[in-house]
Amino acid sequence: MTHRKDSVTDAEALHFHAKGRPGKIEIRATKPLTTQRDLSLAYSPGVAAPCLEIQRDPSLVYDYTAKSNLVAVISNGTAVLGLGNLGALASKPVMEGKAVLFKRFADIDGIDLEVSTEDVDEFVNCVKFLGASFGGINLEDIKAPECFIIEQQLREIMDIPVFHDDQHGTAIITAAGLINALDLTGRNMQSIKVVANGAGAASIACVELIKRMGVAHENVILCDSKGVIYQGREDGMNQWKSAHAVQTDSRTLAEAMVGADVFLGLSIKDVVTTEMVQSMADKPIIFAMANPDPEILPEIAKAARPDVLIATGRSDYPNQINNVLGFPYIFRGALDVRASTINDEMKIAAAHAIAELAREDVPDEVGAAYSGRSMQYGPEYMIPAPFDPRLILAVPQAVARAAMDSGVARKPIIDMEAYGHELSARLDPTTASLQAIFDNVRAHPRRVVFAEGEEEKSIRAAVSFYTSGYGTPILLGREAKVLETMKSLGLPNIDGLEIHNAKLSTSNKEYTDFLYERLQRKGALYRDCQRMVNQERNLFAACMVALGDADAMLTGLTRNYYVALEEITRVLDPLPDEHIFGLSLVLARERTLFVADTAVTELPNPSQLADFAIQSASVARRMGHEPRVALLSFSNFGNPMLERSQLIRDAVRLLDERQVPFEYDGEMGVDVALNAELMKNYPFCRLTEPANVLIMPGLHSSQIATNLLHELGGGTVIGPMLMGLSKPAQIVPMGATVSDMVNMAALAAHDAT
Repeated sequence: MTHRKDSVTDAEALHFHAKGRPGKIEIRATKPLTTQRDLSLAYSPGVAAPCLEIQRDPSLVYDYTAKSNLVAVISNGTAVLGLGNLGALASKPVMEGKAVLFKRFADIDGIDLEVSTEDVDEFVNCVKFLGASFGGINLEDIKAPECFIIEQQLREIMDIPVFHDDQHGTAIITAAGLINALDLTGRNMQSIKVVANGAGAASIACVELIKRMGVAHENVILCDSKGVIYQGREDGMNQWKSAHAVQTDSRTLAEAMVGADVFLGLSIKDVVTTEMVQSMADKPIIFAMANPDPEILPEIAKAARPDVLIATGRSDYPNQINNVLGFPYIFRGALDVRASTINDEMKIAAAHAIAELAREDVPDEVGAAYSGRSMQYGPEYMIPAPFDPRLILAVPQAVARAAMDSGVARKPIIDMEAYGHELSARLDPTTASLQAIFDNVRAHPRRVVFAEGEEEKSIRAAVSFYTSGYGTPILLGREAKVLETMKSLGLPNIDGLEIHNAKLSTSNKEYTDFLYERLQRKGALYRDCQRMVNQERNLFAACMVALGDADAMLTGLTRNYYVALEEITRVLDPLPDEHIFGLSLVLARERTLFVADTAVTELPNPSQLADFAIQSASVARRMGHEPRVALLSFSNFGNPMLERSQLIRDAVRLLDERQVPFEYDGEMGVDVALNAELMKNYPFCRLTEPANVLIMPGLHSSQIATNLLHELGGGTVIGPMLMGLSKPAQIVPMGATVSDMVNMAALAAHDAT
């Protein structure tokens, strides 16, 4: 892995940001606004009451407004990613992205603010005057040394957390990794010798934090593009560099590296040579964090020194130094205790919490994400994975405790156990589980057939599937037609993309023989099978999967769902003792639902309903949810006692007989199943909490419900995912987007692992 492969193209990225509602964030109301009374409470005259209360006691602003969960993500665009000074406006996509990460990982509402000035005083004043609106300030992509001045001044004049993530976020994750690297190599902070290359904001913050944690000042050599920063140097110096100047005879990076225990790189690619690595102390620790390409690639460092422990900023190697492990959770803890600042004690607490998490037993959902790597604490796992669901518990609690102990918490948490439950409830595990599935596919890439290979969406999805690292896409179609479409779309020629023409395939006879053996007693002649193999791409694709020439298939763009399903099931059988059915995943606000059957069986009988419940519960559990299954009807526990409801009651009776290992009950209406208050009207109900698996009484109700939700919004519907087949195949709706297709192709590939 010596060359970086971009996971997305520029065209895909632009389409992603522009499709639907442009951008990545929106504002949503948290209170109902459906009646005149609602409006009177939300605005005039009701809004006057909290205004007067806040005037009386300013601290009440946290109780009556969103301030307690609102962070401003602010930049002037002078150091955007690694792209340089792009200006405030061009930084907006990055700031929106940071706001999305706040929401995704810590349920914090981030608002991006782009400040069009490079003048420090103007910038500080702007943020100062807007600060009353927010519970915290996240500074981003501001060049050094201005970022130091801005942050320091804002921290002095504001009574809310001000945090420059480029500095401190990187420093905290680096410190967490260093804690574990020292533990694994039998060292301590007090005795190590450190070389840091790069003298920008992140590097200086890293040096300052590890010194605060015990590394001796004289044991850290800081280098910049001109070499070692030593006492007496005048060229290219400023007050922040001067603070870390030391007495040393070393003048170059190579000289400084001799005998060093630790190298921290926040500079440029390939600046570290094998000779430098070989000159370091035993069991050298290298954090090569330049992005997108590190100071030295791990495989090169390990070839030079097999005993090296190495981390990078990249996701395609173990031990990624990723700021998302820190800043969402640090702000979460700081906001929840209404901290006046984020101090060193809180940063160090966060670093230790992250480090300790890596030493714990890795949960299944994390292990599934990186099953091709060792997920046990050691040289290849010094830092937790970004999608570890335990981060939301470990880091905010540690930060909150440190804030309270250091005296900057204005709302101390009395019951830390209850706080832990509150944190757990903020995030749903499904998104992380989906990411874990996709990462698992990257670790085990598969061959997936896109049956409608000449369609524009299929081609775009296949290219995205490949560039995402999911495996080899196979397009069924005429090669000239496919290549012509790719050219017209401006898509690159990809070596890993295969194009198969069914009519010209050398496998035709093998597939025909296979199909004839299956269908000869179902009315099909040999020539019928030959025609189907030559002309029906779904059958050809299914034959590829059945006979091992591909691992999975995807179709649906050009054929009715049931036509596609009939063609696939001519070739692929159900799993033993299982039914083929459709399972839709609904990602709604603050909850995830599994809905079945959304694709196959029009009017299931009680036995089928019971089987759907068992199979759906198994999927939910694999994705990190403890299943609570509701078998739905228009009636609630015999009211009214009608014929169709009896089928649901019979299904419940069958589940009773089978003694299944999950909560279930029915028949009940969907409102009762999802509303804890309504459920209290039925104290005999077996569900301890609202349901997360919904078994629908028929195909009509399931499709109406999921399609209605999809069209009206309020949630994301994934699927229906085709379950129960002996070999993986997925059918997308005819109106599926490219993203839908890539997701379903990845899910199909995962089923093949």
